[in-house]
Amino acid sequence: MDIVSVKGNSKQGLTGATLGFFVGFAAVALYGATAAVFKKSFIDLNPILLALLIAIPNLSGSLLRIPFAAWVDVDGGRKPFITLLILSIIGMTGLYIVMAFFKQDLSNCYSLLLIFGALSGCGIATFSVGVSQSSYWFPQNKQGVALGIYGGVGNLAPGIFTLLLPNVALPLLGLSSSYLAWLIFLIVGTIAYFIIGKNAWYFQLIHAGVGREQAKITASKKYGQELFPNDKVSESLIISAKTWKTWALVIVYFTTFGGFLALTSWLPTYWTTFFKLNLKTAGLLTAIYSITTSIVRIYGGKIADRVGGESTSITALFIMLAGTICMFIASSLPLAIIGILLLAVGMGVTNAAVFKILPKEVPHAIGGASGWVGGLGAFGGFVIPPLMASFIDKTGKSLSGYSRGFVIFIALALISLLIIGLLKSTSKGK
Repeated sequence: MDIVSVKGNSKQGLTGATLGFFVGFAAVALYGATAAVFKKSFIDLNPILLALLIAIPNLSGSLLRIPFAAWVDVDGGRKPFITLLILSIIGMTGLYIVMAFFKQDLSNCYSLLLIFGALSGCGIATFSVGVSQSSYWFPQNKQGVALGIYGGVGNLAPGIFTLLLPNVALPLLGLSSSYLAWLIFLIVGTIAYFIIGKNAWYFQLIHAGVGREQAKITASKKYGQELFPNDKVSESLIISAKTWKTWALVIVYFTTFGGFLALTSWLPTYWTTFFKLNLKTAGLLTAIYSITTSIVRIYGGKIADRVGGESTSITALFIMLAGTICMFIASSLPLAIIGILLLAVGMGVTNAAVFKILPKEVPHAIGGASGWVGGLGAFGGFVIPPLMASFIDKTGKSLSGYSRGFVIFIALALISLLIIGLLKSTSKGK
């Protein structure tokens, strides 16, 4: 058995997964940062259809998390990661072609923008793949820190792109060349992941021809691996689906991570329409929200390791609720900025805490549970923007719907608080 060599360590495993996630996750900002450009091209497009276009990358990026995360439990993370990034490259190539050759007639390309946006959004689905891939590299007592770093650094991508697109890329390159630059970044990042990304020791031993039981023994005793998967995708999904705590975490993650995705894509429209800000300022404020959420998530993981995922989530959700109320009543820009920063802190910390809870509660089906939680939770990024848009006056005479739409987050925050309270009381009862 000693002749079988494995490569990498936990830091390298985390670095590779974080890199792949960062590259693919940038697609959250695919359309949001250029929403004002689309509004000019689609003059007669109602707010709900515009919100659907902005949110479409999150549809594929959320639902594909479920099967691809479960695939990790069978084959490790490299193949799922590379497959999703290649699909994203195909979508981005299509977008560049549309922007380059049909930019004068985008009003007739709505369907193509939906299709290629959905393909580009496949990169968003790398999140749950990387969660599983990273989890297998680390022991239980370091899950919060590891996944906090993974999620926090990876989550920086949408904020950075939301800042760069309207402030740097569009003024210097124009619309089509901006997407070409993004395509090049995606290709280079995919190649970098191919070189750096590595599966945990157990999967490397399996690929080297070692039997599964022996691979578990070797990975555990020789390399210290603590977490191991079920052997079949269907088993991982079924086992995790039978655990009620999986579905409890789905709802909480729908609120905070789905909400994060939704706001990252929706806020540029909110700022430019409700407060009449220019695209550069709207991009800056959205980037501040997105980057703050991401950085806070890193520290949220450390806090969750110290005080527990449930206690951390309860405090963070109250902060989120306060921010949501500010956004609901905001009639001035300063109050809205305070509200969005409170939302960023509450969502970021809770996002980290959820994945501190998950490996503890579903240790034998992490891939499947990560798929359900990451996939259906991220589905909020697709569902919430059209729901918020439904509050908007279609005639354009009143803008109050842009603030009233935040009532959705008030309801979601309250529901999530009840769920985390139940999880905490159940854990105490063990």
